[in-house]
Amino acid sequence: MTIQEIISYLEEIAPKEYQESYDNSNLICGDKTLEISSVLCALDCTEDVIDEAIQKNCGLVVAHHPIVFKGLKSLTGENYVERTILKAIKSDIAIYAIHTNLDHSWVGVNRIIGEKLGLENLKILAPKEAILYKLHTYVPSNSAEKVRNALFEVGAGDIGAYSNCSFNADGYGTFLAGDEAKPYVGEKGSLHQENEMRIEIIFPKHLKRSVISVLKESHPYEEVAYDIVALENEHSRIGSGMIGELKEAISENEFLEQASTVFNLSLIRHTKLLGKPIKTVAFCGGAGSFLLNKAMIKKADAFITGDFKYHEFFDAENKILIMDIGHFESEQFTPELLKRLLEKKFHTFAVLLSGVKTNPVHYFIS
Repeated sequence: MTIQEIISYLEEIAPKEYQESYDNSNLICGDKTLEISSVLCALDCTEDVIDEAIQKNCGLVVAHHPIVFKGLKSLTGENYVERTILKAIKSDIAIYAIHTNLDHSWVGVNRIIGEKLGLENLKILAPKEAILYKLHTYVPSNSAEKVRNALFEVGAGDIGAYSNCSFNADGYGTFLAGDEAKPYVGEKGSLHQENEMRIEIIFPKHLKRSVISVLKESHPYEEVAYDIVALENEHSRIGSGMIGELKEAISENEFLEQASTVFNLSLIRHTKLLGKPIKTVAFCGGAGSFLLNKAMIKKADAFITGDFKYHEFFDAENKILIMDIGHFESEQFTPELLKRLLEKKFHTFAVLLSGVKTNPVHYFIS
């Protein structure tokens, strides 16, 4: 299996187009053409993780957090980032980061958190906008089904839980074929009128190249008429955070106990208890305080994330229970998720979980 094959599959699940502008989800180092027999899944890629990859003979580390966020101006080993990269290169180990694009994926970081908490009716808390396009094309009526199916095959026409969605309207088109044309129907030099179907299909922007390619391949005309229009609509299955519901409402103390068990916590930083039952829960792996207002608008009873600052706790306004469980703790299931996704695709490929605890934050409990 080549590194590129693994990367291509992961980017089908979490396209790089959906990472944040500050992010560096990418192949950090390594030769993507190399064949490898095993991969190591980790939350962070540190020197210890590279040592583990060497010991376990893994040619690729797939990590959630990029070891390199900003450009490196030197590789002298003066800090942990440079030392990690140098060790990986010297040991012929590739590092691939899949960060905020996996955070935004429908089957990504937040999905597994929701599953662990036993939540139902999961939805994206803050869907991304302006990442959808609509294709308008015009096809001879007898070829419409072929073209539609080809577009559906590459992922166009998905809206929420529905697939193969399209709008179709009958009409007719006209054209006059010139001397150099090779018309599918009609004659050169004669104005032709053809019964056609207007097809409209929505697709996310990362599929644009595939959609245009398959449209031209499946369409019978020598020159294909089509328009692609950028939409401002939200994409209901791409975005930040998630929100879901417990099967039954429970008390705040019961929910705090449940979260402690699920995330294996010895402490939780939280706002004061409000004496209200917990039913609807919003959450975000990593640093998610920017989503508090979204959680409140959606009437969540509790919001779980990491890295809340002191003054941000005041923003709860006695309307919601904020639970700061820690950055590492909220994303601890991500390596397990990566392993699950890779094993689903590559059945004969060794996918290993890192045993290195990379959390840089430690707690003293007296």
